[in-house]
Amino acid sequence: MNKLLIVDDEQRIREMIRKYAEFEGYEVEEAQDGMQAVTMCRSNDYDLIVMDVMMPVLDGFSASREILKQKAIPIIMLSARGEEYDKLHGFETGVDDYVVKPFSPKELMMRIHAILKRTQRTKEDENAERPKAVFSYEGLRVDFTARVVTVDNRRIDMTPKEYALLFYFIKNKGIALTREVLIKDVWGYDFYGDDRTLDTHIKLLRKSLKEYSRLIVTLRGVGYRFEC
Repeated sequence: MNKLLIVDDEQRIREMIRKYAEFEGYEVEEAQDGMQAVTMCRSNDYDLIVMDVMMPVLDGFSASREILKQKAIPIIMLSARGEEYDKLHGFETGVDDYVVKPFSPKELMMRIHAILKRTQRTKEDENAERPKAVFSYEGLRVDFTARVVTVDNRRIDMTPKEYALLFYFIKNKGIALTREVLIKDVWGYDFYGDDRTLDTHIKLLRKSLKEYSRLIVTLRGVGYRFEC
C-alpha cells in the first residue's frame, strides 16, 4: 500500500483528497503547514506528497525544497495560481507535477497513480534498460549508475524530472519524439493538449546542459529529438 502525505492549511481540501485517496487504496497522513510536513518527513517515509503552495509558517515551495534535500519523494504542488512563472519556480524546486485549483479530485488521483507507476518503472528502467553505464559526448558526461551529470568536468545539479527527461532522450537518441509520447512516457499519464509543462521542463533541461543544449533539437509542430 502506497503512503501519501497531504499538506494543506485548508481542512476541507485535506479531507476531500483523503476521501478519494483512501477509496483508491492509499494510506494517508495529513499536515496543515509546510513546517509540520518537513518534521513528519524526517521521521516517516512517504511514497508521494501532495503539497499546497500558500500556507502559513512555511510555504509549499520552501517545504518541498527542505524535504527534497533529505529524501527523493515525488511531490505534486497545488496552487490557485497557474502562471508559467509559478510553475517554473515549482519545477526548479524539484516537484514532479503542478495542479491548479480548483481541480478535479479524480484527475488528481490519476496523476498520483501515474507518478507512482512511473517512479517504479523509472527505477526498473535504470536498472534493466540503462543505455550504457556512462554516456559521454565531448564535455558532457552522464553516469547513470551514480545519477551524476557533468559538463566540462563540473557537476550539474538537476531536478528529478530533468534527469528523467535526459535519460529518456539519451535512450532514444536520434528518434523524433512527439510531445504526446514524451508526456506519456516520462510523466506517465495521457496527454491532455497542454504542452506548456513539457516545454517548461525542456527549457530547464537546456539551461542545465549549457552549451550542450544544442543536442536537444526542436522539431517544429512535432516535438524534440536528441542528436549527437
